[in-house]
Amino acid sequence: MYVISASRRTDIPAFYSRWFMNRVRAGFCHWLNPFSNAVYRTALAPEDVIAFVFWTRNPRPLMAHLAELNARGYKYYFGVSLLGYGRPLETHNPSLEEAIGTFQDLALQTDPRYVVWRYDPIVISSRTPPQYHVEHFAHIARRLEGCTTRCIYSFVDFYGKTRRNLAQVTATEGVTFTTLSTDQRYRLLSDLAEIAAAHGITLQSCCEDDARHVAGVQTGSCVDLGLLRDLTGDRELMIKAHPTREFCGCVKSVDIGSYDTCLFGCRYCYATNQRSTARRNFGAHDPNDTILYRPPQLAGVDLDDQIYRAFAAAETES
Repeated sequence: MYVISASRRTDIPAFYSRWFMNRVRAGFCHWLNPFSNAVYRTALAPEDVIAFVFWTRNPRPLMAHLAELNARGYKYYFGVSLLGYGRPLETHNPSLEEAIGTFQDLALQTDPRYVVWRYDPIVISSRTPPQYHVEHFAHIARRLEGCTTRCIYSFVDFYGKTRRNLAQVTATEGVTFTTLSTDQRYRLLSDLAEIAAAHGITLQSCCEDDARHVAGVQTGSCVDLGLLRDLTGDRELMIKAHPTREFCGCVKSVDIGSYDTCLFGCRYCYATNQRSTARRNFGAHDPNDTILYRPPQLAGVDLDDQIYRAFAAAETES
């Protein structure tokens, strides 16, 4: 059995719910390893899935299918990114009010314990300085009171693609980006933790080493063993730790998504190089295919045969 991540690489609930439900009904899917380009097949029958972890900025399209997932016996929880930066950092996201309303509806339809608020990533800029985050976070936390019990945060990582995209924002909009000193960082997190606690929310870190230094902050994990144990009712559930970065506390999961397929166009995103590429890949997406996005080199290829051939070649080499 596996935990299925759907997905760190793209927003499946927002843009690929039809494909996802088709694969659930079929009981399997294929996915492409983005580093080795190897094709894998993963079983998705209820007896094969510990739980789905949904990562999304707009769960609304998938919410229509939750009753079917429940009837089929699946367990799941959501990590909902809700920042509401607006333009120029977020170009095609739902409005803040729409996103808050969807979050509230999802909590009512499911369970607030299993709808995790992601205030991630925290971007420090000339338009979003620390005081902006204090006030903005307080507004959202107040609206989400009773709809969630935890908020996971991280600070933006300046990967190459992120630097390029933010540099374009600087060039076209005049927005400058910076990082905080250690003292400034801890002061901001202390304020956010206090605000969160006032609304019944625990502030948890994602791949950050802050919990040892800031009261009210806990070390968190996005694919969280404790949450999975609560969700499944199996207090003895054991899943191997599988950190993706330094200070990551996640356990192992199988990600069935594809990079460069999310249409939201967030300029700080690490999973999409350019929205134009994502739009092109989305246009090539077939909701009836077994793989979310089939790159040109796999056009017309039987993916199970591809897996067999790769396995046979590896066996021959060994």
